[in-house]
Amino acid sequence: MLGILTVNTGTPDAPHAAAVRRFLSSFLADPRVVELPRLLWLPLLYGVILPLRAPRSARSYRKVWMSEGSPLAVYSRQLRAALEHAARAGDSAGGGTGVAVESAFLYSEPRVRVGLERLRAAGAQRIVVLPLFPQCSGTTTGAVYHQVAAALHSWRELPALRLISDYHADEGYVRALADSVREHWQRQGGPAHLLLSFHGIPQRCIQRGDPYERHCQVTAQRLASELGLEADAWTLSFQSRFGKARWLAPATDRTLAQLPGRGVRALNVLCPGFAVDCLETLEEIAIGGREIFLHAGGERFEYVAALNARTDHAQALARLCLQA
Repeated sequence: MLGILTVNTGTPDAPHAAAVRRFLSSFLADPRVVELPRLLWLPLLYGVILPLRAPRSARSYRKVWMSEGSPLAVYSRQLRAALEHAARAGDSAGGGTGVAVESAFLYSEPRVRVGLERLRAAGAQRIVVLPLFPQCSGTTTGAVYHQVAAALHSWRELPALRLISDYHADEGYVRALADSVREHWQRQGGPAHLLLSFHGIPQRCIQRGDPYERHCQVTAQRLASELGLEADAWTLSFQSRFGKARWLAPATDRTLAQLPGRGVRALNVLCPGFAVDCLETLEEIAIGGREIFLHAGGERFEYVAALNARTDHAQALARLCLQA
């Protein structure tokens, strides 16, 4: 049997300061996420950042919290089910021996270790780990590799293992993004300038060899080509800056404030690096980004939803896993 484990960052289990603090503590204490000396970083994290950031982030989570839980958790469950359906269909057509799919998070439950153990209990002899980060970075995909290795450290009988490093240029993924934009345009009565906002990382990561910026550029260029967009019809930017370090540019918040001055009055925003919607897309972009753009003189702002559990998204990911 083939086991597929999808991995995403994670989420608080409640939109309250205590739960958010637990999540952020696990997330921001990971050396893969914040590449600073522990003796300098951890006192700052626990003494200053968490007491200030946890209540503020909790308020942001409450703006987008769903009746079934956090958006990331809800959409991740839906994507897991859609991926399992697509993978089983593809496996059956190819004469396979069955597929089991689990989802896990790096910094909240269910953890990577739990997901792997569930696949082992289901009888998976081959396991494909799919980080839900289309563009590879040591801060995300690298953390998945690290946790998978740690989880398997105590296993006696090891599975045949494949970890997918990225899928930033995958044809099915890019086509699904393009179709989601086209469908949005059809619903809204036509195209607008397209802002492609990716999560940012510190510039020092790129200087140390991280491929993330290059992957984002390739995804953006292939998507623009798939949509037939001219160079002046779309813009690339990076969101979610944190701290005082130099991050990838241009920054999404500054870009949103500048676009009306460049004559852009109607804007669509897509976040291609997020497999499912979460705080960073729904609160930071769909709510906060809208306010910035309209306040700067924009007239129409529309957020294009993440791929979530779309059938074409699930099928693209299933093909990746079955090919692996």
